[in-house]
Amino acid sequence: MTRWNHAFKLTPLAALLLASSAFATNGYFPHGYGIRAKGMGGASVAMTEDSMGGANNPAGMVWVGSRLDVGMDLFSPRRDATRSDAGFPTLNGSVDSQSKTFLVPEFGYNRMLGSDMSLGVTVYGNGGMNTNYPQGDFNCGGGPANMLCGSGNLGVDLMQLIVAPTLSYKLNSQHSVGASLLLGFQQFKAYGLQAFDNAPGFPAFTGAPGSVTNNGYAHSNGVGIRLGYLGRLSDSLTVGAAFAPKMNMSRFEEYKGLFADNGDFDIPSHYTIGLAFAPTPAVTVALDYQRINYSGVGSVGNPSSVQAPLGAPGGPGFGWKDINVVKLGVQWRATSAWTLRAGYNRGDNPVHGEDVTFNILAPGVMKQHYTGGFSWAMSASDELSGSLMFAPRQSVSGSSLFNAVLGPGAGGNETVRMRQTAIGLAWSHKF
Repeated sequence: MTRWNHAFKLTPLAALLLASSAFATNGYFPHGYGIRAKGMGGASVAMTEDSMGGANNPAGMVWVGSRLDVGMDLFSPRRDATRSDAGFPTLNGSVDSQSKTFLVPEFGYNRMLGSDMSLGVTVYGNGGMNTNYPQGDFNCGGGPANMLCGSGNLGVDLMQLIVAPTLSYKLNSQHSVGASLLLGFQQFKAYGLQAFDNAPGFPAFTGAPGSVTNNGYAHSNGVGIRLGYLGRLSDSLTVGAAFAPKMNMSRFEEYKGLFADNGDFDIPSHYTIGLAFAPTPAVTVALDYQRINYSGVGSVGNPSSVQAPLGAPGGPGFGWKDINVVKLGVQWRATSAWTLRAGYNRGDNPVHGEDVTFNILAPGVMKQHYTGGFSWAMSASDELSGSLMFAPRQSVSGSSLFNAVLGPGAGGNETVRMRQTAIGLAWSHKF
């Protein structure tokens, strides 16, 4: 059996494992792709360290040689939400999300086709959102309820998986280009949102009742592309750039009464530019700038205050703004066997106070990430890498949507909070 057959035999396994993952760092995108990049604050577009180019920069794959990379990140987001000063005191209270630990696998394989071309595949989680709040002690006037006046637990579970076959080509000894075909898969479920499903005693929030909540998992798929360039301008300076236009995904039919545009939930366009500078042969400093255009996806970017039914064309969304992300990393080859890494990731917060109620479900409020990592060359062909990430608590507060529904002051103010930690390990084998 060829190495390619082995690689594609492993790909469905990686995809199956990724289906249990969820993240929220730079909005709902991870702070980095690949354990090495995660140790450097996510900086990667001008680096050529592994076969995660389908997620970072397709043009880098032709520089990494024939190799296999398999890893796992243990990701722990801690989320909570609070309502206070409500005119109806039974709406006040706090809840913590019960889902606190997720496994996030990664997989990459690259095969050189001569000295100037490579063909590979990267399998990665593009992002996700997950909350699971217990019902708590809330009462919305009709008996016990959860924080958003539905029944039972309250939450959402969104997961995005990308399988990225990648072709990379050296134009000459200094410059390369690459392209990844992005095969996207999503699944989503929502529960505990009965108050927004035209429930008795509440306004008619949705234009498609019965397609808002508690419909189990819905699935969606689509196809996109990522284009990349990498230039080794000198022995000490490398530059890189990658761009992925918006990926049009099929609609979540089961939730066409929740998401704007009849259940549409596309993957937003994003691009990254960056450089890697080596002041000495042992030290590399990498700096990336990334832009994620959440506003181009109506279900994510439309304000929650839009005067239209949920699910309608141009209807309400989570109100997420486009964000800028700066990723800075340092890599030091301390010995022939050991490489150490550190990084810092600073991103805008896409969530603003005027949309806080909807974002109880998706509190992607993080700004800062501090990271570290290492690689240990166990032999000439095998390497073990690790990463750590800590993101300190961030919060957003604002006036409750229920003030507009139940009357001024009735819903008080709400706050969502999150902090994160992660630890990851990866094994690499060079052929």
